[in-house]
Amino acid sequence: MAKAILALEDGLMFEGESFGFAGETAGEVVFNTSLSGYQEILTDPSYKGQIVTMTNPHIGNYGINGADSESRRPWVEGFVVRELSPVASNWRSEMSLDQYLKKYRIVGIEGIDTRKLVKHLRDFGAKKGVISASDLDGKRLVRKAKDSESIVGKDLVKEVTCKEPYDFDETLPGEFRWPDRAVCPEKKHFVVCVDGGIKFNILRKLNQHGFRVKVVPAHTSANDILKLNPKGVFYSNGPGDPEPVRYLWGSMRELIGKLPIFGICLGHQMLGLALGGKTFKLKFGHRGGNHPVMDLKTKRIEITSQNHGFCVDDKTLPAGDIEVTHINLNDKTLEGIRHKKYPVFSVQYHPENSPGPHDSDYLFNRFYAMVDHGVW
Repeated sequence: MAKAILALEDGLMFEGESFGFAGETAGEVVFNTSLSGYQEILTDPSYKGQIVTMTNPHIGNYGINGADSESRRPWVEGFVVRELSPVASNWRSEMSLDQYLKKYRIVGIEGIDTRKLVKHLRDFGAKKGVISASDLDGKRLVRKAKDSESIVGKDLVKEVTCKEPYDFDETLPGEFRWPDRAVCPEKKHFVVCVDGGIKFNILRKLNQHGFRVKVVPAHTSANDILKLNPKGVFYSNGPGDPEPVRYLWGSMRELIGKLPIFGICLGHQMLGLALGGKTFKLKFGHRGGNHPVMDLKTKRIEITSQNHGFCVDDKTLPAGDIEVTHINLNDKTLEGIRHKKYPVFSVQYHPENSPGPHDSDYLFNRFYAMVDHGVW
């Protein structure tokens, strides 16, 4: 295989082997601690602008299939693994990971010390970086990394949101009906999903829990949402810095008190901003399917799926009407809030668990109860 180099803005370099598209790419270098689910990670729009490193050393062994994609295409800027499996062995596999990345012109590098890279990112924070199979001059690549664009202050949502509204109403496959939902309820309530970078399985979850869904672009105004006459509004996950996406949290602010609202991940950050709070960039973010979160009311601990690099600062939220509902047990950062007066709540993680555990499924039941009979 051809050589490739990963260079970080602070001068750290790794030499490995190229896979996927043999080109050059730049982005914020981050890591994900999930043991599986690399296809879902690649196709999660929340990773726009980022080069993703997998901590699990062996990646690609079950290949790629059309059913497991979380969106219409992969969004990562680059992919870093310790060892690319030479064999894709699974009855559902349609192509190898290498073939998939070539198809979508995603640059990958394998054979590097990902343990060293991840420890460096944990110690010194996420860094801008470059992967190249076409330019093997390390010093020049470090300069390119330094000069590359930061995700801070950049609106990445406009690059991943849908262009036009569409209805999402799937007949769910049998494997999607977990034991607690052996029979899906009638789709009784109509809700609008504001697409900040939505994943297909979030929409399937809403269908599974009794909602008819219309997905609208992130720039849709509050008035246009109200004209659709929904019973509630769902705000999705999405990439990058939330503060520049003023059109999204500005329209959300106008809807608070008029409709039930449930936000996840970027939608949670949007709610924090809409309520008057501020956000900040985490040192290296939360990305993986194993993050412990405590529900402060029940004291129940959920193992959650997460993907975000920014966080709502709980100290900046207005006192009185806002209740903190969940905290991250790794670093005590804010993971959930609710409004005491209006039917509005949000969580920082991905409760649809793709990939990840099923612990947070109850949140969709909570949203249904809010929409169905005003309980929150």
